Order: sequence, then structure tokens, then C-alpha cells
Amino acid sequence: MNHPAAHTVSMDLGLIGNGAVSALIDRHGTVQWACLPRFDSDPLFHGLLGGDGAPGRPGQWWIELENQVSSEQHYLPGTAILVTRLHNTLGEGIEIHDFAPRFQRRDRMFRPSQLVRRVHVLQGRPRIRIGLTPRGGWGAEVPAITRGSNHLRYVLPDQTWRLNTNAPITYVAQSTWFALHGTLSFLLGPDETFSGAIEETARQFEEQTHDHWREWTRRLAIPLDWQEAVIRSAITLKLCQYEETGAIVAAMTTSLPEAPHSGRNWDYRFCWLRDAFFVVRALNSLSEVGTMERYLHWLHDVVSDSPDGHIQPLYGVGLEHQLTEHIVNHLPGYRGMGPVRTGNQAYEHIQHDVYGNIVLGAAQAFHDHRLLQPAGLEDFRRLERVGEQAWRVHDQPDAGMWELRTRARVHTSSSLMCWAACDRLAKVAHALGCPDDALMWAKRAETIRNTILTCAWHPGRQAFVESFGGEHLDASVLLMAEVGFIDPCDPRFLSTVQALETHLCEGPYMRRYEAPDDFGKPETAFNVCSFWRVDALARIGRVDEARELFSTLLAARNHVGLLSEDLHPQTGELWGNLPQTYSMVGIIHGATRLSRPWETVI
Repeated sequence: MNHPAAHTVSMDLGLIGNGAVSALIDRHGTVQWACLPRFDSDPLFHGLLGGDGAPGRPGQWWIELENQVSSEQHYLPGTAILVTRLHNTLGEGIEIHDFAPRFQRRDRMFRPSQLVRRVHVLQGRPRIRIGLTPRGGWGAEVPAITRGSNHLRYVLPDQTWRLNTNAPITYVAQSTWFALHGTLSFLLGPDETFSGAIEETARQFEEQTHDHWREWTRRLAIPLDWQEAVIRSAITLKLCQYEETGAIVAAMTTSLPEAPHSGRNWDYRFCWLRDAFFVVRALNSLSEVGTMERYLHWLHDVVSDSPDGHIQPLYGVGLEHQLTEHIVNHLPGYRGMGPVRTGNQAYEHIQHDVYGNIVLGAAQAFHDHRLLQPAGLEDFRRLERVGEQAWRVHDQPDAGMWELRTRARVHTSSSLMCWAACDRLAKVAHALGCPDDALMWAKRAETIRNTILTCAWHPGRQAFVESFGGEHLDASVLLMAEVGFIDPCDPRFLSTVQALETHLCEGPYMRRYEAPDDFGKPETAFNVCSFWRVDALARIGRVDEARELFSTLLAARNHVGLLSEDLHPQTGELWGNLPQTYSMVGIIHGATRLSRPWETVI
């Protein structure tokens, strides 16, 4: 008998969610990860990180087919509904539809803290087994279980969850094999009375969720080429916004190592202002501005809550400032590769690029007439406070965008983003009819620009390097062209690209930097850096090479089109937290830049 317990966890995971909760499901239909009621909550299902649970089922929710021999998985086109098909030796099969409800209801978005699973017969009279072992306290707390006529209650010290189902409760509670004769539905959410018919409610939730996503994707302004990849990336990015507040998390997971046994295990379930800007920019390029509008509300509170001007590089989705880092010693970690971390020490870091990321993330709101609440003069004055901080620190040492924990330098990428803050404020001031302000910010931007061009250029290496007066190469300098700092055809940028390709690339894949960091030299490629290279090549006219590299990077996605943070150049295996917003952004940017225009076919 072949069943999910026999399979090692991997990055072959599909994401479901609704802007309030999310879950990761493997290709055999097992929920391996779900944090409820928030993205950064303790995991209710922690199978991805191992630990104690039912035999062979640590913190999972499985739907198992007897004598299973194969599985396949895909999304319903243009939706966040995941479909898993399982087949057995007798030719029988089942189909599982997984989703989190999301649709308009009573003039607002209905997105409950709820996961829904529906199981259909494909052929025959297959026997299945269903079980779930939710846990609290990072796997340490086993719930008390009580039962009703159509539900099971899982009582934990801090919360209680209810599973409503039309399946035989006894079979679910005991994980008993039984024959599937029709559709079964499961709704797991808060311990609230369920008044409707279970199967009818689940069916309606699925239909309405399907229609919502189809309408959402229909409004996207997508490029002609690579449409499916762009649509999947856009949906994934949308799912990474915690809509109640507007914050955008960097990834849905914690502690998936950047490389095997590297110890580079971090908690990414928080809102990095840097990553969030790139998400907003990518979705804006597809004419999806709703994400930006919600994010700007959250960003407004971040700025307002920083009276001394200092802004952290990341915050919790509920604007939490302290994200104290802890190690969960009783969980072995992904494939036994701990440590498992919760919280992230980077909230204590000084990272000066944050000020540019704030201004860049907000700039479009001053120019876009489609917005329900366009930004105005009062918003500009508030944003100027951020610019003032960028001006003060543009030539001061920090931890840099890669969050080095043991050294500080004047990082080129940080100074670059301080330039971007001043440059965009000058443009906003001009749009608002404030010529004196526009002139002041433009002068400051020019001063920072001259400083970068002088201090970050290394004549010996014929390249812009990672820090002022430094000597090591860093992929982040590729952003110089993307944010408009330098003409891509400037000889200095051209030679920088060549140097980076020589020293940081292994085939189509690019590492972040060449100097050893707190953990030694990076072993894996950083996926967004590979996409930055694609963008740079396209800008400097090497379009055919860029398209070839882009196609190779797309082939590295998992079976349902998701990318994690890192990739091993030798094995092609994905590593790091999943799905990584940075990486999914790269897909959208690459496709948008490299696609043929629609005019070529219409």
C-alpha cells in the first residue's frame, strides 16, 4: 500500500487561502502546513516541520486512498482552488477540492478563518481514510476532542476549532477505512454553530469562491506570453496580503532552510517593507491596484507610529513592533534540518533601504487617477518625513538588504534606495504643484547619486560593488537600472552586469553575493536575483538571452507553478520559504518585460 505517510515532505506543495488564512497541501492531498487564525499564528498543522502526532502523521490533515499508486494536482484555471486526484491499483479514484472561502457577501468580502475540503468519486467505489491531528503550541499541545452529530471539536488552551462534515464522524475520529459513495465535505474553522446544510453550504462556497477568482483574474492586464504563469503568480501574491490590515507577508512559512543543513532557517511570515513594495509594484503592473490601496493604509500607520523617524525593516501583520526570535527545540524541522525559528531578529536591524521602499511603494498613489482615495498634499507631507530620514542616513552604515547580523557597512543598495526616496518625492512634489519642494528633493537626489557613483564604483573590478569602498560583488546593484538610477546602456552598468555574470552566476542561476556572510558562502542561488539578471539583460538589449533564461527559471517552479526563495544550481531543487513573494514577483516582471505585444496577434 502506498500512502502519504511514505512520502518525504518537499516543496511540491500547493497554496490555498483567502486573505485571512492559508494552507499548504502536498500532491497527495495532505495539509502539511496551516497557521490559523493569522498567517503568523502558531501552526494548527505543522507536518512540514515534523514532530509528534499520530503514527506517521505529525500535525497533518490527510485524505488517503486505499492502494494508491499515483496522484496529480492542479488549480482550477484562474482560481485559488486546488484539485488533487488520487488513483489506486483497481483503477478507482477520488478528487479533492481544497480552498478557503472568498467572495462578496453583503457588500463586503467574506473571508472567514476557514478551510474547506470536498471529496468526490472519480470512478468505482474507492475506500478512503480521513484523519487530522491538529496541534497547538508549535506541536506541543494535543487538543481535547469532543464530538457532536455532525462535527468534531478540537479544544486547545488558547482556541477551539470545529470540523463540520457530512462524513461519518466515527470514521473520521478513528481514521477508519470506509467506502466513498458520494461527495463528502469538510469545513474546519472557529468553534461556531453551523446552521446550514453542510454539503449545500460547501458547494455554494466553492461555486462563489470560483466565480470570485475568475472575475478577479479577468480584470488583470496580463501580457500576451506566459499568461498562466503570470496569473498564478498574481493570485499567489494576492493570497499573501493579510487583508484585514493590508500587510503583505514575505512568505507563508518559517524555517524552510535556504540550503540543506545550512542553519539558514528564518521566519518569513511578517511584512518586510522591501518585499511588500515589490509585490505592490508587480500587481500594479497588471492593473490590480486594490492590493496597493490596502497596503498604503497599513503603511500610513507604520509611518505615523514612528515619531522619531526610525522605521523597522519589518513588522507583524497587525503592526507588531517586537518580533522576538525563538527556537522551537521540540520540532526537528524540514526533513530534520532544524532549527525551527519563530519571530525574526531582523526587526532590530538598521536597514536604510526601508525609506526608499516606503516612498516607492506609495508613489503611484499620487499619480494614479483610478484610485478611490488618491494621495494628496497631506500624504506628501507625511511621506516627506520618510524622505528626511533617507537623506540623513544615505551615507551611513547599516545591515543592508541581506540583513547581515554581524557587520555594518555603507551598502550600495541602501544608499540607492535613499536616492529613490528623494527622486520620487521630487516627482510627487512636481505633480502636486510644489516647485520649491520638487527642486529641494531633486538636489538631494543628485547629491546622493553622485556619492554612489563615486564611492560604489571599483575601478579594478570595473563594477559597482556591494558597499562604499568595498570590493565584493552583490546582485542587488542590478536594481540601479530597475529604479531608474542609471541608464542600462551606461558602460559602467554594462561592465557590472558582465562581472556579476562571471562571478555570481552558475548557468541561469545567480547567487546574492560573493563574500562570506554569518554562515559562510551561500550554497544556493537566490531566485529573485536570477530574475533581476533577466531584467537587466532585457534592458541592455540582450533580449534573446533574457527570454531563454526566463524560460529556464519558469521550468524550476514546482508542479503547480510556485517558487520558493532559493534553488540549488546542481540539483535544481527548491529551498527556502514557500511561496516566496520576491520570486513570484520576478515571474510577473520578467513576463511583462519580455512578452510580445498584444498587437502582434490582434
